[in-house]
Amino acid sequence: MHFSSFHSLSKSFSSDCPLLLVVLGCFSMTSLRRTKIPLFLVCHTHYGFRLCSSAAKISRSWDPTVSLRLEHPTLILLEKCRNSDHFKQILAQMMRLHLVTQTFPMSRLLYFSAVSHPWHLNEAVLLFKHFTPHPNLYIYNIMISALSFSSSQSLNLYKSMLSSCIFPDEHSLLSLLKSSRNISERKQTHGHVIINGFSSHVYLQNSLMKMYLETGEVALAQQVFHCMLNRDIVSLNIMIAGYARNGYSMEALKLLHDMTVSGIEPDQYTIVGLLLSCGQLRDAHLGKSVHGLIVRRMPFGGWGLILNNALLDMYAKCGEMKTAMKVFDGIDERDDTSWNIIIGGFANAGELNIAYRLFCETPFRNLISWNSILAGYARMGDFRTAMKLCREMFACKIRPDKMTAIALISAAAEMGVLHNGKCVHGWIVKAHGTLDAFLGSALIDMYCKCGIIERSYIVFEMVYERDVTIWTTMITGLALHGHGIKALELFWKMLEEGVMPNAVTLVAVLTACSHAGLVDQGYKIFESMKQSYNIEPGVEHYGCLVDLLARSGKLTEAINVIKGMPMKPTRSIWGAILSASKVHQNMEIAEAVSGKLLEVEPEEEGGYILLSNTYAACGKWKYSDKIRKAMDSRGVKKIAGYSRVIIDGVLNEFISSDKRHPRWAEIYCMLCDLNRVLMAGAEVSFQCLQQMQGLDME
Repeated sequence: MHFSSFHSLSKSFSSDCPLLLVVLGCFSMTSLRRTKIPLFLVCHTHYGFRLCSSAAKISRSWDPTVSLRLEHPTLILLEKCRNSDHFKQILAQMMRLHLVTQTFPMSRLLYFSAVSHPWHLNEAVLLFKHFTPHPNLYIYNIMISALSFSSSQSLNLYKSMLSSCIFPDEHSLLSLLKSSRNISERKQTHGHVIINGFSSHVYLQNSLMKMYLETGEVALAQQVFHCMLNRDIVSLNIMIAGYARNGYSMEALKLLHDMTVSGIEPDQYTIVGLLLSCGQLRDAHLGKSVHGLIVRRMPFGGWGLILNNALLDMYAKCGEMKTAMKVFDGIDERDDTSWNIIIGGFANAGELNIAYRLFCETPFRNLISWNSILAGYARMGDFRTAMKLCREMFACKIRPDKMTAIALISAAAEMGVLHNGKCVHGWIVKAHGTLDAFLGSALIDMYCKCGIIERSYIVFEMVYERDVTIWTTMITGLALHGHGIKALELFWKMLEEGVMPNAVTLVAVLTACSHAGLVDQGYKIFESMKQSYNIEPGVEHYGCLVDLLARSGKLTEAINVIKGMPMKPTRSIWGAILSASKVHQNMEIAEAVSGKLLEVEPEEEGGYILLSNTYAACGKWKYSDKIRKAMDSRGVKKIAGYSRVIIDGVLNEFISSDKRHPRWAEIYCMLCDLNRVLMAGAEVSFQCLQQMQGLDME
């Protein structure tokens, strides 16, 4: 073949294969003649163009005993290569010696460029496409593993391998599992595991379980686990940890019992999964039992930092902060996780002085520790300190994340501080631009609790990806503000957009129907829960239905619903009937229901107060007084109601005849003046009220 023809052929490949130009640039005219490069064959396959030399015919002459020992000088250089320039020179030399047309040298070249030095992955893809006419299983496995970040590319390679009559092995399927991006691809890969006879391979089965558990497919992981013939300690640890992370804590503990019965000794990773389960259950007694198991079966020196941190986290979640502090003090080498757990534990327990002291002492003050202490102050209603900490965080060049924003938004929502909530909203828009469902739900909840339902709906419309949570938050806000019809319309719109409701969504919808008096619509939704949405009605749904019927005056129907419930009615359900009996002045039902309510919670004052008020509403003051006296004789105290107002970020609480406030005298005088003006029937402006006492009412 004339060199001009060879040059035109290489030029035709330049757009698709820039690496070819690099390689050809390494050859001079003299070297081309000396090496006597024969006619190149261009073969088009389903995976792309491959440039194949006729020298491939001599590939079988390669001595595997020599090649596998990497005794060829060029391959030895490749193994020692450390930079891109040397790699290109070695690649040119391998092409000059026709090594790229032979399987083993090409496998070493692909392994180097795709696996051990992945920044050369583009070159590896080009070499595979154009210079690997007969890839074997090992080469396919290298490329599938290297491209596992791309589901489409790895699947195309796998299909190419199957069409070449090369059957996968365990490594092929593990890489394919890693590349799977949705449940359909995972199930198909699982099917190939079965049909290729790898169902008994423990490592592959463990990988399948881990994949299903990480994506929340607990039922599928259970099927794999129960079908395993040879389970090892790793299999059990994967299931215990997966159960714990997905909230199946009791199943994790049951699996431990089955494990000990079968004679398998738990190891450190088993204990970590158990501690995680105890923390989720908030069961300190059970957690202490696991702690005792650790002490009995493991020497203290062999616990390790991971196990100590898991133990510390369990006690912190259970609120056992004294014990958690003992565990913390016993850790010789603490990492940032240890400090963050103990700071967050004390902050969640409301012991902010200790939490702040530890926060100041930690050598690992990162975003998590800042968020923990900030959220603690926000949860306790100290919004001023929370904002001060936020400014300090900015000063330390710690960039707040979504969790920081959520803590501040939640604090503003609970305290009703609309101005500060708007400030946080502005920062979110500036920092993140668009709103996701996570931040959008928090902002909607904040505006709803601050009474600005219109602004919450604007935020709802601005969220670019609406999941069931954000729909539920908006429906709940509309329901609690009395916009029942609008909430129901939003529910139908959610269904039209293909978003399926969850149990919480249906509670919100039934609440909206209850508050708006939409009895027929609410009853139809309740009746269709199982059939239309595959949700079994819970006690909350029955409570909403009872409240819906009771508010509309259908007390007998509400009682019949309670009698037909598959679970025991709660205090709130009986309370709804009793409240409706007061409104409709039905003393017969009120007296019958009050006994049921007092049976559920005899030491709570709610039932007594409701019954006493019902008697009073019906004019039976004698019976009302008897209920009050019965409360006194049984030692039941009524918790005083209080009012809250926030001024300049400071929370002020008041109860009846409260003299604890430092400005109570001025407040009392102002109330007297207000009462006098209102009694006179005069209209008074806000500025006039300020002038009465000279008070700054902002």
